[in-house]
Amino acid sequence: MESTSFVFFSIVSLVLVAVHGVSETESLLKFKKSLVIGRADALNSWDRTNPPCKWIGVLCDSGFVWGLRLENFELSGSLYIEALMGLKSLRSLSVMNNKFGGPFPEFKKLVALKSLYLSNNQFDVKIPKDAFDGMGWLKKLHLEHNKFRGEIPDSLAKSPKLLELRLDGNRFTGKIPEFTHKPHMLNLSNNALTGPIPKILSTMDPKLFEVVAALAVILIIIGMIIFINRRRRKKHPLLIAEPGPSSLQIRAGIQESEKGQTSYHSQNRAAKRMIQTTKLSFLRDDKEKFELQDLLKASAEILGSGCFGASYKTLLSNGSMMVVKRFKHMNNAGTEEFQEHMKRLGRLNHENLLPIVAYYYKKEEKLFVYDFVGKGSLAAHLHGHKSLGQPSLDWLTRLNIVKGVGHGLLYLHKNLPSLMAPHGHLKSSNVLLSEKFEPLLMDYGLIPVINEESAQELMVAYKSPEYLKQSRVTKKTDVWGLGVLILEILTGKIPESFPQVDKESEENLASWVRSIFQGEWTQELFDQEMGKINNCEAEILKLLRIGLSCCEVDVDKRLDIREAVEKMEDLMKEREQGDDDFYSTYASEADGRSSRGVSSEGINLS
Repeated sequence: MESTSFVFFSIVSLVLVAVHGVSETESLLKFKKSLVIGRADALNSWDRTNPPCKWIGVLCDSGFVWGLRLENFELSGSLYIEALMGLKSLRSLSVMNNKFGGPFPEFKKLVALKSLYLSNNQFDVKIPKDAFDGMGWLKKLHLEHNKFRGEIPDSLAKSPKLLELRLDGNRFTGKIPEFTHKPHMLNLSNNALTGPIPKILSTMDPKLFEVVAALAVILIIIGMIIFINRRRRKKHPLLIAEPGPSSLQIRAGIQESEKGQTSYHSQNRAAKRMIQTTKLSFLRDDKEKFELQDLLKASAEILGSGCFGASYKTLLSNGSMMVVKRFKHMNNAGTEEFQEHMKRLGRLNHENLLPIVAYYYKKEEKLFVYDFVGKGSLAAHLHGHKSLGQPSLDWLTRLNIVKGVGHGLLYLHKNLPSLMAPHGHLKSSNVLLSEKFEPLLMDYGLIPVINEESAQELMVAYKSPEYLKQSRVTKKTDVWGLGVLILEILTGKIPESFPQVDKESEENLASWVRSIFQGEWTQELFDQEMGKINNCEAEILKLLRIGLSCCEVDVDKRLDIREAVEKMEDLMKEREQGDDDFYSTYASEADGRSSRGVSSEGINLS
């Protein structure tokens, strides 16, 4: 009797799943009809010959569709929300890096949605005030780099579970609404917002609310101080600054009255402190020395805002292009400890590390100065190359980047042995690319000086499985970051777009890859922007397996950094034995030689 009941319920369950699958198929095909598809082959797999869970961009769990990730497909038209309402398990929707515009879709009809990504599209509308009413489960909303206008809707500020909100790079105006709670991640910069920052957000980094570059403000202040000091010098010609054993010594003219002398000494003590506190500490002897004022007087251009602070590009009078990066969460070490750690970082020297040229120390904030790297970050080339007007990275370039990152990471582990995670913040936006597309790691070695609370909230090491589950960082934590980076490079997916919002959540980029990868070539798994891969499927699969081995949840089963680099070297040797031409499309275009990256043979992922 029991076995009969079990069979009956099993059959009923299968029937329900089948019926549900049919309804999901119809819903998705209706949704597809509402789209204008710029790339002819983008959604070719969306037909009735296969179940939806095998369609490109469709994410499933136990046979049910929980997410759509339709990124970089040159899609436009309308988003048919009514069709998506038929997907009862839908929790995540991403249409980033497409060409959608027109009226703001009625996403509020998708009441169970947890993550919504519309970044880098062409929306040029006001968002209705009630656009997010009833979306009580919404946790992540990314609307950055569109042309949204008008005020930020109140219904958004009242979303009870909102953890991430990015509205930067739009045209929002008016005041910032009163939020019911403080999101973990918030960026409202590069809009035209006015008025005070709401009290609940007042403890967050002010850069998240900028409209004007902070360097301009600092420049004005420094300029005023210099101007006032010069005027004072003219009024008191007998004031002389003499070098002493340790600092400036002040000698005032005897004509001054006692009151005047006291006042003037006080003013010059302040001036002396100002001179001392604006001094840069250089870590490289091969660079021409300059002062902070030289940076502040130079023309400045904001490059972007990361989780720790904004970065600015400046052109010095000698023609050198530098980058100044501000840090506002760097009070974990005292003055001497901080300076010793910076000297330690300054001694590092490797072709895949971006060296820190100089730094500025102040209790409230720190400035790091780097050489400007014109090619920008790996993240920009993977996810924003179209907006930059640049070609995508081909397979050989990606492979070479992975190799360089591995070598840089191995060097850090050898030379910073006392740190559990010598990098600690490895991600694609912290990998810059040289003119020859060689990777340069930055923001390494910062865990000892970053505030513990900020580090745990923002740094990549603290997103690792071992920290989320056991609150520990290990020698293999950086390897996990390397694995995620490898998967990002191969799939073109943004790791942060996966809705991992708590310690119990298992959903991340690695688990998504494992859910699709069955040990053989699966075209939908890989970045369609990689172009022609020229019979390199076996190599790509080997690198994918290395990435997954680096992402093992069980630390004991995870590769260590030396093993990971050795496997990469083995892969490179196999390639070189089969083909001596290791240059990418970029190199071949520059020198006119042929390259496998431009061959007409093999599979074309684009």
